Amino acid sequence: MIDPIIHSSAAITLIGGGEATTDDLNDVLSLAPICVAADGGVVLALQAGVMPKAVLGDFDSAPAAVLDQIPQSRLHRIDEQDTTDFEKALARIDAPVIVGVGFMGGRIDHQLAALHGLLAFADRPCVLLAGDEVILLAPPKIALPTRAGEVVSLFPLAGAMGRSTGLQWPIEGLNFGLGEKIGTSNAATGPMSLQMEQPGLALILPRRLMPDVVAALCQPDAARWPARDR
Repeated sequence: MIDPIIHSSAAITLIGGGEATTDDLNDVLSLAPICVAADGGVVLALQAGVMPKAVLGDFDSAPAAVLDQIPQSRLHRIDEQDTTDFEKALARIDAPVIVGVGFMGGRIDHQLAALHGLLAFADRPCVLLAGDEVILLAPPKIALPTRAGEVVSLFPLAGAMGRSTGLQWPIEGLNFGLGEKIGTSNAATGPMSLQMEQPGLALILPRRLMPDVVAALCQPDAARWPARDR
């Protein structure tokens, strides 16, 4: 196991170098005021006037002139060739939930890599802001105040099964898997809940639910997936 660099009893904002605005960052910081940057995400942090508590990554996309503005004690260079900066950060942050901004949008391969990171580090609850939506790996159980008619999409990153309440098309008995069964464009009939048997399902929700998702994952009794061998 990799020893965490950042420990927090509260939610943490993680900034990536992808598409994001200062408004996006401010929305996330209102929920998770402690800020960590993954490599090039430090640019957006400083543009928004935010000094990150730490900058993690291999520093191949963070300009030297920007890194020079960060105290050396907050710079953590991680020279791994087989992980993304997002994964490097997830592995080294110990918090109830990580709220990521700047990881979705832009290059498709970067977005797919971020989704891979959610599954690879299923034991590190993480919510990614993606335009008008948020994406997270469905935890063992979660209940949310969705409204009737709101889109709730379920996309398999690996094989997964579970149960639901409050969805137009219940998922019980479905064996989700890429190339087999997906659950995009489902809809809420009111407040919804999920209970999953294994990690593997990306849950895509309206952005307005981001505070509710973060609050649910921060509950002391929130269920988490066990760490994988890595």
